[in-house]
Amino acid sequence: MTRTRFFGLIGGAFVFLLMLLLPAPEGMTLPAWRIAALTILMAIWWMTEALPLTVTALLPFLIVPFAGVMSAKDIASQYYDPILFLILGGAFLALAIERVGLHRRLALALLKLAPPTPTGLLFAFMAATAILSMLISNTSTTLIMVPIALAVLRAGGIEAADTRGFAGAVMMGIAFSASIGGLGTLVGSPTNAIAAGLIERALDLRIGFATWALYGVPVVVLAVPAAMLILARVQRLSEHPFDGKAASSALGHQAIWTTAERRVVPIVVLVVGLWMLQRLIEPLVPAGALTDGTIAVAGSLLLFTLPDGTGRPLLIWKEADRAPWGVIMLFGGGLALAAAITESGLAAWLGSVLAPLGSMPTLLLAAIIVGLTILITEFASNVATASGIMPVLAALIAATGADPILLALPVAMAASWGFMLPSGTGPNAIAWATEHIALPRMLKAGLALDILGVPLLVGTIWIIAMLG
Repeated sequence: MTRTRFFGLIGGAFVFLLMLLLPAPEGMTLPAWRIAALTILMAIWWMTEALPLTVTALLPFLIVPFAGVMSAKDIASQYYDPILFLILGGAFLALAIERVGLHRRLALALLKLAPPTPTGLLFAFMAATAILSMLISNTSTTLIMVPIALAVLRAGGIEAADTRGFAGAVMMGIAFSASIGGLGTLVGSPTNAIAAGLIERALDLRIGFATWALYGVPVVVLAVPAAMLILARVQRLSEHPFDGKAASSALGHQAIWTTAERRVVPIVVLVVGLWMLQRLIEPLVPAGALTDGTIAVAGSLLLFTLPDGTGRPLLIWKEADRAPWGVIMLFGGGLALAAAITESGLAAWLGSVLAPLGSMPTLLLAAIIVGLTILITEFASNVATASGIMPVLAALIAATGADPILLALPVAMAASWGFMLPSGTGPNAIAWATEHIALPRMLKAGLALDILGVPLLVGTIWIIAMLG
């Protein structure tokens, strides 16, 4: 166990026990005080990863009944939400795309369109990564793109461990774009679905696939070029020569389409199409029958049913079992904690304390909270950050009367906006392992992108909401 985890484990337990021994603040009930202690304990353990994130997510089931807030049966029921099926079905769809190799074909096709210049290739790599990351996990996308980038670097005459110019820029560009692209759709990152589920549970505001994409895709479209410009400046692309034509030839030619690829494509198109057109189709079916989750599950059944041309289905359970089961349980823990915060009266107390913030302009309030969220997510996992912040944010929205879209959505996206540290995200760690990234330049580029993230996230969502 690392020193951070050890101190997080001991420190979190100490703060929890100390709060239980101390009297509740004036105006707060004893059950609410106990849930406040649980919230801080989970926040510390999540942020320091003192225990596996999923293990910490089990604490509400253990502690909430003993706090006298809800029964074990009632708190257990809070671990479920229909959006879990969206996470699961989206994961199955992504695994099928990876299994048949469709992701690599798309990446190579996009890269072939790029002009053979360092800037053109950098943008192509970043755009291809962002587009892939909207459908499959950020980490998987990075694992796909990094080997292609390494081949391009070798063909362009870049030596191993060279961190200058295009070499460092393309590796950081892939890592950054994987995280940025994940913001584009509800299935792009588990953090998105977790945030949407918590928002719906706490504020009764449903954010479906189409609604999220309406705000998320423009954020991606603006953020990728901005990140590219930052990297080009930090890495001084113009000062370091790179043979773009030789590098482009290293990409090779795409193989003939396989039967499996041809059969996965229409399923992906069908599922995404139904997600986007869901609001138009809903009146034609029984109320509540058509959701993002049911569409995802229907697409998953097709993957397990249709043959791939070799005598087996497009997806088998051994492959599907790689779905993010831990994330699903972690999501449940966030839902259970949110329910306990409401049921205990802690949400009402927070609302009264935070009520004075209602006089602050919503735009300024959103910018402050987004900035704090970005700071936290640099040192804590994206999923843990979203799970810890969203229940408190819901109380703030209820207290101030702020528009949930204008406050909740930018904060939800900010939970995945961490670019400074190699350990901050899976994509960052994978790119760092190539030894083509210099830490000082990663810190500089990441800090610039973090700072840019506040006006970009808040401003983009604000403008779209006003136009809508």
